Amino acid sequence: MQEDDSMRRQKPTPLRIATLTVISVAALITAVLGSSITSSAKSSGSTFPGAYGTVPAQSGTPSTGGTVTYAESPGAGPNYIFPITPGSNSSVFVAYQFQYLSWRPLYWAPNGATPEIDPALSLASAPTFSNGDKTVTIRMNQNYTWSANGAPVDANDVVFDIDLIKAAVKESSANWGNYTPGDFPDNVVSAVATSKYTVTLTLNKKWNPGWFYLNELSLVVPLPSTYWNKSSATGSALDYTVPANATAIYDFLNAQSSDLSTYSANPLWKDVDGPYTLSTFQASNDQATFTANKNYTGANKPHITTVEELPYTSTQAEFNQLLSGTLDAGYVDFTDLPQVKRLKAKGYNVFGYPDYGFDYMPINFQDTTGHWNSIASQLYVRDALQSLENEPAWVKGIFDGAAVASYGVVPKYPATKYQPKNAVDPAFPYSLTKAKSLLASHGWSEVKGVMTCTKAGKGSSECGAGIPKHTKLSFNLIYSTSPAAIGLQVTSFAAAAAQIGVKISTTSSSFANILKNEDDVGSPSTKNKWAMANFGGFTNSLYPTTNTLFNTTGSYNLGGFSEPTANSLISASVAGGNSTAVKSELTYIDAHYPGLWEPQPDLIYAWKKSLSGPPPSFATLTQYFFNPEEWYYKK
Repeated sequence: MQEDDSMRRQKPTPLRIATLTVISVAALITAVLGSSITSSAKSSGSTFPGAYGTVPAQSGTPSTGGTVTYAESPGAGPNYIFPITPGSNSSVFVAYQFQYLSWRPLYWAPNGATPEIDPALSLASAPTFSNGDKTVTIRMNQNYTWSANGAPVDANDVVFDIDLIKAAVKESSANWGNYTPGDFPDNVVSAVATSKYTVTLTLNKKWNPGWFYLNELSLVVPLPSTYWNKSSATGSALDYTVPANATAIYDFLNAQSSDLSTYSANPLWKDVDGPYTLSTFQASNDQATFTANKNYTGANKPHITTVEELPYTSTQAEFNQLLSGTLDAGYVDFTDLPQVKRLKAKGYNVFGYPDYGFDYMPINFQDTTGHWNSIASQLYVRDALQSLENEPAWVKGIFDGAAVASYGVVPKYPATKYQPKNAVDPAFPYSLTKAKSLLASHGWSEVKGVMTCTKAGKGSSECGAGIPKHTKLSFNLIYSTSPAAIGLQVTSFAAAAAQIGVKISTTSSSFANILKNEDDVGSPSTKNKWAMANFGGFTNSLYPTTNTLFNTTGSYNLGGFSEPTANSLISASVAGGNSTAVKSELTYIDAHYPGLWEPQPDLIYAWKKSLSGPPPSFATLTQYFFNPEEWYYKK
């Protein structure tokens, strides 16, 4: 779970909260009600449709050496170095912008800004499945080595990581932020190095190959099995395939990683297979400096010698450093978009692209207040409510064009083969007329300014089961105050609803309180205190199943959405034989609204024009990844 991105989870379906700009409530309501609105146009590059700005082509002759300074997000500095990360430390910033500089995952994703595996940066070829999809064979590439002794990164290093993860979660599920009971590594009966560069996994049952490859195996980070296989600094090597030994090794490494003050001196963290090695670390503020790994044998040997990750107390403090020209690369907050021209004049490229995820307002299907549970269970009601969201106007008015309208779990951009058509072309676009006619055709009439059920019953032209006559379409919506613009979306939605007699009572709350209370799974005692909520959304996994999100027993099923067809489709996505089954799942979920879909904002970054490299290496910043080994200063 994450506030202002500082707690964004690395796990497959992490909670997150979008970063929005702030405009006046009056301007937003004007936009929603259909008047014209002025905003700066969004420029799109041919390589990245839907983007804010463009990534320039690679240019110049690479120079060797130099330092790149890169901005850490406020309050989101790295605080755990061992790549089996506890839930309390698990974030995209810790994994993608800190650990992955030194230790590479088995399968690298994204490919630039595209949510797919990048074979060139992966440590293994795509796995093969056999024995009814219960046996998985992984063949390692042979071009990575460990810096401490030159030993190859091999099959034993993969087994080592899996055995340590098993030991970690057996002690406590909180020891690994990516853990969901029953999933990886619980579903791995055995992991064996059947040759120097081949790993064979035996699974406990048939699992969907697409899901297991993209979502489960992408969590594996090979670890130095001949250097970290001890339970103390001076201890002897242990057989980590013995569970008790694996536990002892994990406990030692976890304890070492918990001592941030020793990061730069601890020899454990000097054995890396990635392009950079941590050289200094300030435990007081998480400032980190990396030095190029001279023994790096993987793809893209670094040109840049030193990478400095710098902490900031606020987005304004960081942006001031960009404007002064003292920061080489950093993020651009939405509140700073009006100053992008100044930034470009200072010698920066600016580019933004949507994160691969979705924002939505969860609907609480278990709140019995005012018969809301019965009202919300009617699909026509959810269709009508979705028709009250003017996403195109929000993209222009709230995001200044730096976002895309999105109507489902998978946004329009970044593009993916799993995207269903109804996530791009809405079945119920913004229309007050359509919203009101949907309600009127099902037995609702406006009585004293409020839509009221005047034709109770289960018939096609009646209000629906469990909705008594005289029931009013009136409910509450609790929204996060951080960032403030979430409230503007809620205000516009409530204003549009009022135009057709739907009464929405809005209440602001903190992000933390919403996650604590507006959650039927985690807080069943408060399920009758909220009808809808707005906190942000989720980041998708490569194989974007909504398992744990919208299945009846899902641990993140905040609003208690429960439909047999959805459960069946989700099950097929996770355990069926069709590697693209998730597309059918998403088509159904998108059309049945467990919440109301909202625009997906761009993540915007700036870097000095004196830097160059392959365009995907800069575009990947918008997915929270940082690949400075592909950059260089132009001569």
